[in-house]
Amino acid sequence: MTSNLHQASFRDPSGFVFWRDGMLFRQVNRIYQKDYDCLIRSGLYSSLVRDGLMVGHEETQEPPELSELAYRVLKPETVSFISYPYEWCFSQLRDAALLTLRIQRKALEHGMTLKDASAYNIQFFGYQPILIDTLSFEEYREGEPWVAYRQFCQHFLAPLALMAYTDVRLSQLLRVYLDGIPLDLASRLLPWKTRLSLGLATHIHLHASAQKRYAGEKISTAARGKMGKMALLGLIDSLEAAIRSLSWKPRGTEWADYYRETNYSDQAFEDKKQRVEEFVSHVHPSMVWDLGANTGIFSRIASGQGAKTIAFDIDPAAVELNYRECVRAKETNLLPLVLDLTNPSPGLGWANAERQALVERGKADMVLALALVHHLAISNNVPFQRIADYFSQMGEWLVVEFVPKDDSQVQRLLASRKDIFTEYHKQSFERAFNEVYEIRADHPISFSGRILYLMQRRQ
Repeated sequence: MTSNLHQASFRDPSGFVFWRDGMLFRQVNRIYQKDYDCLIRSGLYSSLVRDGLMVGHEETQEPPELSELAYRVLKPETVSFISYPYEWCFSQLRDAALLTLRIQRKALEHGMTLKDASAYNIQFFGYQPILIDTLSFEEYREGEPWVAYRQFCQHFLAPLALMAYTDVRLSQLLRVYLDGIPLDLASRLLPWKTRLSLGLATHIHLHASAQKRYAGEKISTAARGKMGKMALLGLIDSLEAAIRSLSWKPRGTEWADYYRETNYSDQAFEDKKQRVEEFVSHVHPSMVWDLGANTGIFSRIASGQGAKTIAFDIDPAAVELNYRECVRAKETNLLPLVLDLTNPSPGLGWANAERQALVERGKADMVLALALVHHLAISNNVPFQRIADYFSQMGEWLVVEFVPKDDSQVQRLLASRKDIFTEYHKQSFERAFNEVYEIRADHPISFSGRILYLMQRRQ
């Protein structure tokens, strides 16, 4: 019997997550017994699971990992791919924030409250955000303020306000500040006009001033003043209004408009789609990673065949458009995420292990790398061999497109720089990839000069 504690699950004395023989379990510690029993007895757990707001679990007879602390061992529903807030587009973070407030409101109806409002407690099943931390609740005590208020503002409201009012790329501050963006920093970076917004003025600017004023002081409940349930519900209403007031329009960017500007003819584009569909059907993968997915046209070929598909792209606007389409169509097999493949999400947090690097979070059965390699090789000077090696770490099968140097998109990349890429040609590409893959099929895309390959990683 092999087991190990989850590297991100050690901060909460209420319990922790562990793996055993390839299965995920959650240990509930005795210190959390009263609150866990209340969660179940109050009907809050069944209500949240029934409404699709929280993952379900089974109480098991599995031996605990630390028996001296244990009260229960649960087997929770698992998420196929763990994503992080700094990989979400604007609307994903906004929907996760609204879900958190909805859960807090429902918890209060059942005599409980969220003691944690961390964005890391939310994951996505396709377009649907869902709470994955069963131990986030505690019994509500009349008169006490919301203990997770500051955390909610730092994890959700501050980054959303910065994305909406300053620059959408400031979501990447969440990679630096894992406990949310400090409110004093957010207050300083936001434009002055946000002080005219009641919600942002209250929950960011005044909140930041209060934090600074009382920094280092222990504030008693009496000093803070009592907050009745009606006042607490008013706070939730105010936060929800502030979140809903924030919006971001994905404007036309280089990549969001890619398919309108590419040199594919209609015939070439349809030929490429048909061949990708054939390759996916041949392999029949369960998990597909689409690298450089843009708005998800080819991702949907995989997800439409039943594969869980992660659609990565560097452009927040493209990912935003992709996610909005997921929501519109209620797609559960497709998850769009923001990712710079030349600087992918690393291991972060304590001992660089709390938040896992991209390739540590699982493997794909198939990787799609369409109209991508020329950007890596020419825009970022990454040799073919290194590209092939990295792709091979992600999954067994690869669908990859080679774009020749005389292609208009490659010429566009070379327009503002010296052409030092003497090894950028089909023979060099095949030679490099052939070291780690076996080429199972190659298909010249009609009317384009481009070539689509199906490759399988060498054992």
